[in-house]
This record gives sequence, C-alpha cells and structure tokens, in this order.
Amino acid sequence: MGETMLLDCTLRDGGYINDWNFGYNNIVSIFERIAEANVDIIEVGFLDERRSFDINRSIMPDTDSVEKIYGKLDKKNSMAVAMIDFGTCGTENIRPCSESLLDGIRVIFKKHLRRPAMEFCRELKELGYKVFVQLVSVTSYSDEELLDLISLANDIKPYAVSMVDTYGLMHCNNLMHYFELLNMHLEPEIGLGYHAHNNFQMGYANCIAMLSRNVSRRMIVDGSIYGMGKSAGNCPIELIAMHMNHVLGKNYNINQILEAIDSNISQFYSPATWGYNMFYYLAASNNCHPNYVSYLMNKKTLSVKSINEILSRLEGEDKLLYNKNYIEEKYISYQNKEINDSAAMEALKNIFSGRKLLLIGPGRTAESGHEAIEKYIREKDPCIISINFLPSHFKPDFIFISNSKRYMQLAAALSRESHHIIATSNVTCQNGDFDFNINVSPLLDLDAEIIDNSLVMFLKILIRLGCPSAVLAGFDGYSKIESNHIIGEMEYDFAKEKADYLNNYTRNFIGSVSDKIALEFLTKSRYAEESDE
Repeated sequence: MGETMLLDCTLRDGGYINDWNFGYNNIVSIFERIAEANVDIIEVGFLDERRSFDINRSIMPDTDSVEKIYGKLDKKNSMAVAMIDFGTCGTENIRPCSESLLDGIRVIFKKHLRRPAMEFCRELKELGYKVFVQLVSVTSYSDEELLDLISLANDIKPYAVSMVDTYGLMHCNNLMHYFELLNMHLEPEIGLGYHAHNNFQMGYANCIAMLSRNVSRRMIVDGSIYGMGKSAGNCPIELIAMHMNHVLGKNYNINQILEAIDSNISQFYSPATWGYNMFYYLAASNNCHPNYVSYLMNKKTLSVKSINEILSRLEGEDKLLYNKNYIEEKYISYQNKEINDSAAMEALKNIFSGRKLLLIGPGRTAESGHEAIEKYIREKDPCIISINFLPSHFKPDFIFISNSKRYMQLAAALSRESHHIIATSNVTCQNGDFDFNINVSPLLDLDAEIIDNSLVMFLKILIRLGCPSAVLAGFDGYSKIESNHIIGEMEYDFAKEKADYLNNYTRNFIGSVSDKIALEFLTKSRYAEESDE
C-alpha cells in the first residue's frame, strides 16, 4: 500500500466560521498542537490578495504575511501548505518556495476554470512548491470532464489531485466511482486526496472507505479539529487520526488534538455554528447550494416540507450556483399555487353575510383583554375568525392559516379537536382537505418587504367578499422591546427588528382600504395609532 497522509485544514476551512479571526495566540497554539500531534500536513490558511494583513487572522494577502505569523514556529515533521482560490492571489504575491515557510500550495477552482487554473498550478510548481489540485464540487464533473482534468494533471504532475465534496453529497459508492477513475488514469507519482463536508454525516465514513483501498499511490485525507469548517463542517480530524492509528499503524498524538478542542476550538462552538443538522441535510439531499436553504428559512413562513418541495424544483446549473433571483422566482411560484376558489368564496360569503365579524390575532392583548373580548362576544354574537393561531379563552368559528410554518406549529392542537379552517393555496393539508381553500396569489403584496402579512391577506379576502366591517382584537402591532406573540416560540425572529416597518405597512394598508371596509379595534393596537417605541 502507498503512503497515507493526514491533512489538518482547521486554520483554513475553520476560518469560515469566524472570518479567520482565531486570534494570534490561538493560531500559534493550534499550529503547534497539530505539529506536535504528528499530523502530516498543516494548512495554515488562505492566501488572498484582497485581504489586508492581520496578525490575528489566518487569511493573508501574500507569502510574506505567512512568514510574519508562522515564520518562527517549529513545524517539526509536518508539511505546511496554504490554499488559493484561483484568481484571488497572483504569483506576484508568492515568493519562491525556498524563501517561504510553506512547502506546498493547494489551489481550488470550479470545473469551468480548470484549464487556466491548471496553468496557474504549473507556475506554482515552477516556484518550487508542492502543488495540490483541488477539484471543487467534484460531483459536478462528468466522467468526460474528469478525464480531461486528469490529462491536464498528468502533463503538469502536481503533488496531488484531491476530490473536494464541496456540498457534502457523496456516499461511499459515488466516492469510489471518482476514486477509481482518478486512480486508474492519473500518473502513479501523483497523490490522490479527499476533502469531505459533513452534510450527510458521511465525511468520516468516506475517509475510512478511501483509506481501505489498497493502492500503490499516495493518499491524503483532510480533517479539521472537532470538524470545524464551512457549512456542515469537515471530517473531525480526531476521529480519522484515531482510525489511522488503529488500522494503519500511524502514531498521531490524539491528546494534542483533544487539548486543541478544549483550549482553542470550543470557544467558537458556542452556540454551535457547524456540524450535522437539518439545514445542511436539506441542501445536500436536494443537491443544491446551502444559500438556497437559508434564503427560504429566512422567510420564516415555510415548513421544512415546503422548503424541501421548493428545493426539489431547482434545476440545471443554478442548483449549485446560488442565484437569488432564481430562488425568489421559485418561492413566488410555489406560493402562487393557482386554484379555483370560487366555490369556497361563495360559501364564505353566505356564511359571513349579515354577521358581525370578530378577527382575533395572536398579540398579548388577546390574553390580557380577554374579558372585553368575551363581553363583546356575549353581546354581539359575532362570527369569530382567528388568524394563524388558536385562542385559549374561546373557540373560534374559523381559523385562517396562511403559511405552512404556522400550520405545522398548530397541527397537534388542530388534530385534538375539530375546527373549520380557511387556508391559502400555498398550505397543504396533512389529512384530507381544508374546509375552505383560497387562492393565495391575489393576497400577496410582491412589492412589500414581507409579501404575506396574514392580517392584510385576510382583510383582502373580506373586501373581495364584500364584507362591510370587522372588529379586531389581539392585533397589537409589533414592539421592538416586548414579546409580540402570546406563544413565545411562535414569534418570528424578525419581529422586533422589523417592528417599525411592519406597523407602518399595516397601518398604511388599513388606511388605504378604509373606503372598502370599516375596521374597529377592540383592544389597543399600534395599527390604530403611532407608538413612540
């Protein structure tokens, strides 16, 4: 079996978590502990000419900066390397290897840039560096494209070619497909590497699978301390080092790595900012850029099921190349599920005709003002419609549900007792059909910062039905200080930050429709009067 090597990428890939601001003392400590642990290769950070020198950060504009941070440190038997994202650091910023602490440079590039990137790798090799060719998103390569890359590598003969599973998509079977193709066609003196991301929690397993192959060439696997790294993180180096000690007879000092976790890394893990979680699972399982997931999650109105459905509709090159306009189109398209709601609207019109309408919102006055609300109900016998929540003091005649997230939050309560539900067409019933399904597209305000304000949406329904008036309770408006929802865990994360905008938007809408529907507030509301908060 050929040589097997372990590379630590904490100071580089881990830097995505903290903008590479580990602090100088921390950088030194991490470097020294990894060297003391006998790890074969230490990646000291990024070379990026766009960044100014900062002794506290492991992202540096040139090799002179590497010397300023690491030059006096003892790398022991370890090889020191840095990474360049092709196009972000030219050779004018790189001294010859003989004048640098660095032994090698890793170059990452996307497949459409492979030819100019490989020429850049040739230039680095001519400067004396061991060059690592890093195939970003290797899963995006067709066999033909990978064979083309291999022919370029065989001409240049880098130190290694590495499979980079950028989005954590690979399981052992497809990892082995790329491995066998590279192993079969690369010149024997070129090493073969693997850089995992842990979206499917497969980084460790895939490293083990690769290291189990009995091949004559050099093999390199990447890990980081405690898995610290971009997105779902990397293969934890303490795990793969332990495996290599037990199975391959290596002598990595695991205790040094564990000390580094405790002393250097744990401070960046609270709150947890990397590791396996549903967010990265969604991205990986839909073979898409994780920014699409964060974009949809930040809408705060979608269930995970809805997010997954939208992601499943992504197509082509845009899946892995984040395009905000593209995902916005998909989101609006999903929300605009067109249905024929004429029967539902006619039925509601008959039900509401001649009745007083009491709309109940989830503001705190729905609780504190429940006596006034109950008095109104006794005296006026209104038709009660609650908006995206279930009141505790009285049972509504109807519940209006306008987003999947709220529906999922109410699902358990709704399953315990029967309720008449008016739902917009973007919400999917989990058991049969809703009582009344209303087309969502006319209710959205695509020019607004938040396009699906639930109160505004229901008022649009009432206007369409020709209802002359309604009484509102529990629609407090938004506070920048206090909780804005009776049920704390149901409050939107953006509620306090966007309080002024939301209050002004709703107040302006109510004013704009005053000639179509008369609204009376039964409880105090910022929508009825301006607040000094």
